[in-house]
Amino acid sequence: QFSFDSQGWGSAIANKLARKCDVVNRGLSGYNSRWAKIVLPRIMGSVDGQSVAAVTIFFGANDSALQDRNPQQHIPLQEYTANLRSMVQQLGSLGIPKDKVILIAPPPLDEPTWEKECQLKGTSLNRLNAVTGQYAQACVQAGAECGTEVLDLWTLMQENGQDFTSYLSDGLHLSERGSEFVAQHLWGLLEKCVAPLPFILPYWGDVDPLSPKTSLLAD
Repeated sequence: QFSFDSQGWGSAIANKLARKCDVVNRGLSGYNSRWAKIVLPRIMGSVDGQSVAAVTIFFGANDSALQDRNPQQHIPLQEYTANLRSMVQQLGSLGIPKDKVILIAPPPLDEPTWEKECQLKGTSLNRLNAVTGQYAQACVQAGAECGTEVLDLWTLMQENGQDFTSYLSDGLHLSERGSEFVAQHLWGLLEKCVAPLPFILPYWGDVDPLSPKTSLLAD
């Protein structure tokens, strides 16, 4: 949901695709994969799959909440994997093939910073980075089973032992730097999906000033 905030990764992708296609944000703050699977048909409506260039599915940070401390958002690991597969299948039934679907695994969790956020709300730490990693691996597994691309943020953000904390604003959610990281790596996967898209309407310098309709209304 917050990907279209100022400097968000969704905004960055939309900017790259200006005059090629519309980027539609259907992120739902706080949702898990169980709820997403239920509302996906409503979100997609009667969309024509042929008109879709790509779809990203980004869940896991809420699913991986600890059951004993956050039962409302927690989803068991096996169900999480099944939910991802189900959503890919639902998209396929709408004519959106698996090679147009990108699964995004959750980023790592900065436990000390997120614990402070939890304490401010009167609760104890309700997530663990190691558990988030299990869900990230399950997302990678689901992608392999479904034949989709996967952006594994949990692994990439910790690659070579790098400090990932600056990628997160509060230990859980992406910071501006984290959004930049997501946009950069996601674009590498999206580019092949959107490369064939034509430029919408001609470049202004190519419009005939004496007969603009000829230029602007040409097929």
